[in-house]
Amino acid sequence: MNVTAANSFTESPIDDSERAEKNISADPNHETGRPRAGKQPRPNNQPRRDKRDVHGWVVLDKPVGMTSTQAVAVVKRLFQAKRAGHAGTLDPLASGALPIALGEATKTVPFVMDGRKRYRFTVCWGEERDTDDTEGRVTRTSDLRPSPEAICELLPQFTGLIEQTPPQYSAIKIQGERAYDLARDGEIVELKPRPVEIHHLALVEQADSSHSLLEAECGKGTYVRALARDIGRILGCYGHICALRRTLVGPFGEADMIPLEQLEALCDRAASGEGSLADALLPVETALDDIPALAVTRADAARLHRGQAVLLRGRDAPNSSGTVYVTVAGRLLALAEIGNGELIPKRVFNLTGLTASSGRSNESV
Repeated sequence: MNVTAANSFTESPIDDSERAEKNISADPNHETGRPRAGKQPRPNNQPRRDKRDVHGWVVLDKPVGMTSTQAVAVVKRLFQAKRAGHAGTLDPLASGALPIALGEATKTVPFVMDGRKRYRFTVCWGEERDTDDTEGRVTRTSDLRPSPEAICELLPQFTGLIEQTPPQYSAIKIQGERAYDLARDGEIVELKPRPVEIHHLALVEQADSSHSLLEAECGKGTYVRALARDIGRILGCYGHICALRRTLVGPFGEADMIPLEQLEALCDRAASGEGSLADALLPVETALDDIPALAVTRADAARLHRGQAVLLRGRDAPNSSGTVYVTVAGRLLALAEIGNGELIPKRVFNLTGLTASSGRSNESV
């Protein structure tokens, strides 16, 4: 069966990967099936831990072999958080930056997902695979191997605004079904090219004749697997990704990342009273670095908190329009729109609970 994609793709929060996963995670402790009849014992007689309000970002250095949904579930459990979600799926075969939003930070996820991403990836030359990574079936082979000079000469063709055909095994929806589901069923998936932007693409290292390490900084919707596939085709040697690491997602870089082992160790220390899991949190507003901030009085803050617009007047009234994040006494209050002399709240934040502040963490009541 030949399936053709519609003219417009459904943009799921995918970077390079990426098997579709819900952006807001399910409760890992949720049990399906029969309803509970009163309190029941936990496995191994473990007591049920009450969920709590936790607000902020954890930038997990996701290990290879873990799905993004699994990573969210682990972090949610460690923090005993009521709500959690991630800002852009990272493939199980990939490692690196997976920003996880807890509590009110989930309201800022779209701002992170719209930001740039940076990847370091190794291309294995000589084989093209149907998934464009090591998981797939070999579809083409070649004995040719590219020189570093040939690779560098070609890369400018893949820099800037380009047309890219997504991998057949991608999470793009075709007539309501994921492309990778159709591909797994043996259907021929024809995906139309779409524009993506590559801000930077460079050869970092040529380990040997069959492996090249590259770095790419790109915009939303770019598939790094497709880059490896298309470069290999033009060079005539074919290729697929055999290693992938994400080092930047929007405002979150390598300095913000925390390995899972370190996070678990911090959890153990916090349980014994030697520290706080808030030390691993970044403030909710970290996701809003590219948005102007606007401070308001407590009286105006009370109106915004009730969902009411505030008139902007006086010398200090901004003469711009668009989205701002609003603070009161240095604390995040709302996302709002400025228009026609008014400040109109769009998203109001309630940061009661475990939070993080600039440089330090705190427990607010």
